[in-house]
Amino acid sequence: MKTIILLGRQGSGKGTQAKLLVAEFDFHYIGSGELLRSFYNGEGFSAKKTKQVLNAGGYVPTPIIFRLWMDRLEGFKDTRKPQGIIFDGSPRKILEAHLLDQALSWYEWDKELSIVLIDISRKEAQDRLTKRRICAQCGNVFPWVGEFKKLKVCDNCGVQLITRPDDTPEAIKGRLDLFETQTMEVITYYKKQQCLKIVNGEQSIEKVYEDLKAVISK
Repeated sequence: MKTIILLGRQGSGKGTQAKLLVAEFDFHYIGSGELLRSFYNGEGFSAKKTKQVLNAGGYVPTPIIFRLWMDRLEGFKDTRKPQGIIFDGSPRKILEAHLLDQALSWYEWDKELSIVLIDISRKEAQDRLTKRRICAQCGNVFPWVGEFKKLKVCDNCGVQLITRPDDTPEAIKGRLDLFETQTMEVITYYKKQQCLKIVNGEQSIEKVYEDLKAVISK
């Protein structure tokens, strides 16, 4: 069973590529952004503060996200055996990387591990984030690349596309800054282990996907 960790700057297309892999290979999916947005729609202090932090472009504390990961991983273990698991955009901090190592070892999902950086520049990331849109009804995110640029309404439910609430200039800068100061440390960690593979994310969605499948099949 494969475990795939997709890393990259915000806007690099990790979520889009993860969904393509899920559709083709029937992988289980763990997206920290999706988990956190679902979490902050709940009740309680942590839910409300999580929403505030994310909308400001920050990262939530590791115990919060790790708790959500573990709940999801435990649920996978209790259901059918998956073809694989995809982590979309996590870990984002070095502590999360160490904890995820332990979690994957515990669940015996560390034998076929692929860690891939979908690499785009900060300038490209900023351009994409300021222009990407989300469906106001179903929440599908539409990147500002290729044919998606032409869409005015959601191709799933026909509702008008809007800017994501957390895609303000200040929040975008905050997220990109955190990538440089925290997530780059994770990337360096995996490089030193000689398990990091890199795909050029500044290509068409189709070409990125082709390259991604090639590196995870090795």
